Amino acid sequence: MPERLLSMASSANADGGRRFSPERCWRIVATGFCFAVFGFGGLVVLCLVFPLLRLLVWRRALRQTLARDVVTLSFWLFCKLMTRVGVISYEVRGREKLRRRGLLVVANHPSLIDVVMLVSLLRQPDCVVKASAWRNPFMLGPVALCGFIRNQDGSQLIDDCIASVRRGSNLIVFPEGTRTRVEALLQRQVNPLQRGAANIAVRGQLPLTPVVITVTEPMLTKQQSWYQAPQRRSHFVLTVYDDLDPARWGGASPTLASRALTEHLTDFFNRELKCLT
Repeated sequence: MPERLLSMASSANADGGRRFSPERCWRIVATGFCFAVFGFGGLVVLCLVFPLLRLLVWRRALRQTLARDVVTLSFWLFCKLMTRVGVISYEVRGREKLRRRGLLVVANHPSLIDVVMLVSLLRQPDCVVKASAWRNPFMLGPVALCGFIRNQDGSQLIDDCIASVRRGSNLIVFPEGTRTRVEALLQRQVNPLQRGAANIAVRGQLPLTPVVITVTEPMLTKQQSWYQAPQRRSHFVLTVYDDLDPARWGGASPTLASRALTEHLTDFFNRELKCLT
């Protein structure tokens, strides 16, 4: 599989990505349509659904629960739209392991839509939102209403993440910190992992639920725009593994345990990415 992906990437570079088959042209148009629907749907939720929740639901906890349910449903519908129009296909292996509450989900990050697919599979999802979103007038309402976690320096971020999981939310963390580089993606590897997820697991003594995401044709990577559709439809596979118990690394100090757990996660993702087809 890696050899085929490398060959495809070389061919695409050789012709400058100019091989526009009818199927590929349709997927470019369909991708643009999906993003337009996503933007319009986001405006509807922002301008209509969330204000109604604020008006009709006074209890903050219930309002947050309903807001997250709206996000989950919206992302599920978007994933179904992308599959129906032929932009992507995807399957989930071990889906039943995500039907729990209080999960710390760690996943690799090959594409822009990874978070969309994961959120669509989880009840009461939570995630760390970058600080700029809290200053964005279009994003401030939704992220505040859903109670998502503000990205910040220091131990407060770790404490907020631990508290979220203990309250029963399902927290999604991408240890790579950004989407996988195309070079690493083609070699079936991850970017160097950051220690945030391991710190949350070790300091909170929270099991991690690993999700390995593979894709047949790289799309919507950090280096690709939406209109740079691959030659063939991308097929995503999300494989959910058994929980990892951080107590295995509990004999050392939290710093050393987090470092060891991060190294284990790096080896785990790289090994499973090469094994999965």
